[in-house]
Amino acid sequence: MPRDNKSLRRSSSLKLILSVAAIYLGAVGLALTFVPLKFGVGAVPQDASPQLVALLRLLGGPFLGIAVLNWLSRNAAASALRAVLLANLVGFGAVAANDLWGVAGGEAREIAKAFLVLHLLFTAAFAFEVRASRGGKRPTTA
Repeated sequence: MPRDNKSLRRSSSLKLILSVAAIYLGAVGLALTFVPLKFGVGAVPQDASPQLVALLRLLGGPFLGIAVLNWLSRNAAASALRAVLLANLVGFGAVAANDLWGVAGGEAREIAKAFLVLHLLFTAAFAFEVRASRGGKRPTTA
């Protein structure tokens, strides 16, 4: 059964946002796991305690897990992705709120301004996809 153009655009935009988020989260996860001091430059002291380095490495794991989830979900049917989309919306929304708090309060590193924009874009994209995914999920009344 051929899909209409709107369906094709929606599918390709959903695949794109999940792919880009997977690559981004994978890069963050790898950086936290393998080069936590370089990744946290300006925020993590060069003489960080082994416990702090271990904590940063520990945090890399969930990033890698969500990256894999997003990567594997990018080809799933849009109707099956609501939980993945909501999880990304909550995650990126929380990170954007944290960035905003740090930037507005002057506590964040200078690079946080760029990450704030990136995280707001991810949040907006996932909010759009969550809202769009509701379209096919409404029950019909007779």
